[in-house]
Amino acid sequence: MALDLTDEERAVAAGRDGEGAAMAMRILAESARLLGATELIPVRSAHIDGALYHGDSGTLFAERLVAGGAKVAVRATLNVGALDLTGSCRVRLEGAERDMARRMMRAYRELGCEPSWTCAPYQAGHRPEKGTDVAWGESNAVVFCNSVLGARTNRYGDFLDIACAIAGRAPDTGLHRVENRRARVVFDVSALPAPFLSSEIAWPVLGSLFGREIGSAVGVVTGITGHPGEDALKAFGAAAASTGAVGLFHIAGVTPEAPDLEAALGGQPAVATVAVTPAMALDAQRRLSTAERADRIDAVAIGSPHLSPRELDALERLVAGRRLAVPLFACTGRHALDAFGPDRRAALERAGVVIVADTCVVVTPIMAEVAGGVLMTNSGKFAQYAPGNTGYAVLYASLADCVESAVTGRPVLRELAA
Repeated sequence: MALDLTDEERAVAAGRDGEGAAMAMRILAESARLLGATELIPVRSAHIDGALYHGDSGTLFAERLVAGGAKVAVRATLNVGALDLTGSCRVRLEGAERDMARRMMRAYRELGCEPSWTCAPYQAGHRPEKGTDVAWGESNAVVFCNSVLGARTNRYGDFLDIACAIAGRAPDTGLHRVENRRARVVFDVSALPAPFLSSEIAWPVLGSLFGREIGSAVGVVTGITGHPGEDALKAFGAAAASTGAVGLFHIAGVTPEAPDLEAALGGQPAVATVAVTPAMALDAQRRLSTAERADRIDAVAIGSPHLSPRELDALERLVAGRRLAVPLFACTGRHALDAFGPDRRAALERAGVVIVADTCVVVTPIMAEVAGGVLMTNSGKFAQYAPGNTGYAVLYASLADCVESAVTGRPVLRELAA
């Protein structure tokens, strides 16, 4: 069936509200046609991933929307940009690239977007209600929004995300539809030891395995006996969205659309079951490290997704006033830094922690260029993307081991999967 626009939507596309709004509506309508949607649906909010500078075309696109008088019609938070506008750290973009990145960030603010500059808007108060339709970009934000909050969004990429925000609409397809949200695959972790499942390292490891095994399907995790906390779910979803195309996961008894296994499956039988063994978990953990026989590290990077206030508290306890031998880059949002406070932040910086706000070390050049460099991280998402984006080989470890390694300048690896 063909896409059926309302009279209102056709009027906007024809230019009634200005060229910027018309361009957004036309982009949205054509995308909806390509996706096979028959109509557009209203959305309550958006999270915009398209403000990260990858080239001049993105800046010129945003400025054209501004010149056409466009404004977002719904609440729209902004994902990380290419610059740290707080001045916390130095980004190695120079000249024309730096100017275009700054212009891009300014253009999105002029469109009416909130300058949140975080990949974790759900930590900054942007938490749509269960069952509401939204248009979010950025893979970890999308999977958290769908899975942990129970709101409904597809993975909206650059620059469909801002088009949805300006139009206040999205294609009625994919994970907006209830029938597409039920789990098809069971991911059973009941055979894994309880001490591992209760450890910090488990969630990025299991998330990376889930993404590889599930791909783009919707799966439900069974064998979890209690709520692991939002930071664990954040880490699981980010890793799953990095190794697969996961936009929604359920955890039986934990996430809002999965009070039990039957509810997660929508009363239907699973098409497949993945029975996770300790050997599979150990292999998944080993896959997160690409550095071989490393006897030193050159940097530590944490905070992908951005560190929560609780994670900053944990970092503070682990550093405990010691001096780091190598820089530890802690990526977080303004909201978390405001809650943390300037005195505690200054103490971390004196120890050698490099606070990174508004952006991220894996998507913009902040870390020094080091031939054969080795980066340690506790993030499954960093582990997946850092080798290709930064040139550093990666060692995956717990936060505690990351801090100890930063203090000594060499790998400390004490926690392993069972």
